[in-house]
Amino acid sequence: MSETRPDAPPRVLVIGCGNILCGDDAAGPVAVRRMWDLGLPPAVRCADGGTGGMDVAFQMRGVPKVVLIDACSSGSEPGTLFEVPGREVEQLPPLAGINLHAFRWDHALAFARWLLKADYPTDVTAYLIEVEQTKIGAPLSPRVDAAVDRLVRRLLTQLGDGAV
Repeated sequence: MSETRPDAPPRVLVIGCGNILCGDDAAGPVAVRRMWDLGLPPAVRCADGGTGGMDVAFQMRGVPKVVLIDACSSGSEPGTLFEVPGREVEQLPPLAGINLHAFRWDHALAFARWLLKADYPTDVTAYLIEVEQTKIGAPLSPRVDAAVDRLVRRLLTQLGDGAV
């Protein structure tokens, strides 16, 4: 039987980014809430990056694997799920001129890379879900809601198997 100390860094940190008040932009925070509700495998922790700002970068310290979930707007079909290796975006964008109101998931990666140096996670993956609408006060659209469910089930299965 293996136990995880409550203060030990998790093996995997799942961070949901986005604004819970802006329709499909809430995909990341909704995903981590659904993961909490369904139960997390041992040594996996979730964080709501929608309200955490730069705290997201500090939570990555010493964690080997980070999974980021956020909404995106690329012009693809709403609900399309993109998987982006963190190494492709962690140097983007430049940190100059960032303020707390414009702090995005790619800023968090770039900031964490700069801040944590050797303690930066060795494996980062971002999952982006294409939005349909980001109206203030609106719930997730049906296609984004379904995509969040698919991603949550996939991640919980992979995390439980140790594949992620």
